This record gives sequence, structure tokens and C-alpha cells, in this order.
Amino acid sequence: MIKAILIFNNHGKPRLIRFYQYFAEDMQQQIIRETFHLVSKRDDNVCNFLEGGSLIGGSDYKLIYRHYATLYFVFCVDSSESELGILDLIQVFVETLDKCFENVCELDLIFHMDKVHYILQEVVMGGMVLETNMNEIVAQVELQNRMEKSEASDQ
Repeated sequence: MIKAILIFNNHGKPRLIRFYQYFAEDMQQQIIRETFHLVSKRDDNVCNFLEGGSLIGGSDYKLIYRHYATLYFVFCVDSSESELGILDLIQVFVETLDKCFENVCELDLIFHMDKVHYILQEVVMGGMVLETNMNEIVAQVELQNRMEKSEASDQ
């Protein structure tokens, strides 16, 4: 099961935080700091999996991440998840964002947070993977956009 999805920039500023397990606010901040410290200090030529650290469950949990340009996409999962499956899921999520925003960048995550959360909800809900077909995800996002435009024009 996915316990948390964290996206932060090269300086450690969180751009999207989604916990699927309850943690107090101060504990969440510590987890974000520790996760950034663990992930950002790694060389580009090492694997993208590591133990979750002491704060988010220790050795039973894994951090699986990808670094794209200025953003780190980190999924914290328990031992029941496949590392390669989650890496593929990160790739699908990033490609979907790329399709929806036409070359997604950090500013898209900041200024279109609601749309990013909607896309993430199409992929993962409650810590469980819902959809991995990028075309299906994009179709749902486009449907949502059409509905929002029709509601706006009715007012």
C-alpha cells in the first residue's frame, strides 16, 4: 500500500504532499525533511529505492523516487508493493501531468494544485492504485475540464 506521495523541488520545498496514513502535522514536516535529506544526497547513478527511514516505518517501508529536472517524485510504500511497479506508476503520473500541462514544470504544480490533485486521485486513492492507463486518466481529466467549462458558461 502507498503510505505517502511527496513531490518537492531541488531545495526541499514541498510542491505536493499526500499522506494516506495519519501523521500529526509536526511529524509530517519531519518526514518531509528526512525524506528530502535521504533522497537528495544520493548520486544519480544509484538505484531509486531505499529504506523509508526511522520516521515513516523503518525497514518495512521503502522510498521509491524519480528525479525529473527540478522535482523529486517520492512514493513511500510498504513491503507489499513492487518497486518496479511503483517506478512505472511514477512514470505514468509524470507523463500524464506532462500531457495535461504540455511540458509540466514546477510552476504548474504551484498554480494548478487542484488539477494536479485531481490527476493524482485518478491514479491513486486511499493508498491504492486505481488506474495506470495514461489515456484513460487523460480522458477523465478532459471530461472534468469540459464539465467545469459548461458549468462556468451556465452562470
